[in-house]
Amino acid sequence: MADKDEKKGGGKAWIGALALCTLVAVGTGAGLGMYLMTSVEKAVDQKTREAQEHEKAAKVLNYSGELTLRSVGSVVTNLAEPADSWVRIESSVVFKTGSLPTPDVTIAEIKADLVAYLRTLSTAQIEGASGLQHLREDLNERVALRTKGAVRELIVEALVVQ
Repeated sequence: MADKDEKKGGGKAWIGALALCTLVAVGTGAGLGMYLMTSVEKAVDQKTREAQEHEKAAKVLNYSGELTLRSVGSVVTNLAEPADSWVRIESSVVFKTGSLPTPDVTIAEIKADLVAYLRTLSTAQIEGASGLQHLREDLNERVALRTKGAVRELIVEALVVQ
């Protein structure tokens, strides 16, 4: 008879342990669910804020007002080094409408400056992304000097080195 009482008591202990484990699992699951829910909400809020900031940044225009975009055309010349290499550059200029009294003459002067400058370069100077960036900066500087700041930017549309 003592064995029967022990078995009944053991069954109650087993059920109690099982209930305790179930409560711990439910509590852990609820806590993890709350943690994940708040972290997802934070991520969604941050993405929404970034999207709003991106929209504000996208609305800011580099150029506004009465600006003119004129093509300089294609310039083909040889490079200084190696002598048998050639470069072809297509570009355009952006300037305020009316700031250049004779835009066609100015664009012809810019084209001549491009040829003169490109003839002083070697292929090593215009290799890679940093070489292209330096070329753009140098060309913009030359154009700004030539036009006394009337041209806002020279845009390199295509560059081919052969």
